[in-house]
Amino acid sequence: MAKKTSKKKVVSAKIKTTLSPTASKSRSIKKTNQEPLLFGKQNYYLLLGGALAMAIGFILMSGGEMPDPNTWDEDIIYGTRRIVVAPFMLLTGLVIMVFAIFKKESHSDNGEPIVNQERVVNQHL
Repeated sequence: MAKKTSKKKVVSAKIKTTLSPTASKSRSIKKTNQEPLLFGKQNYYLLLGGALAMAIGFILMSGGEMPDPNTWDEDIIYGTRRIVVAPFMLLTGLVIMVFAIFKKESHSDNGEPIVNQERVVNQHL
């Protein structure tokens, strides 16, 4: 007798999934939860200007090598540029940077005045 071979059918259920990639979800979350910058545009420009003034002060203070090791020239080391101008530039840059950190913005980037950004937690006491 010959055996009958029966083929088995595999039935698969098709389930529609509406999953979106996680990368697109994280992009949308980042766009909606953007926090404002700590400083305004003018503050960052002042910080940059203060750092530039300090860099100029350090550059002015550099140098002072004697042309001949057997000679001593006080004007090379103790010149007005290194003793007066360079420290003045360093202190000016430092004052500008401290001012930029403590300066509050009076207007937002779109030109509207900033009223009060503190959150009121409980108005009904």
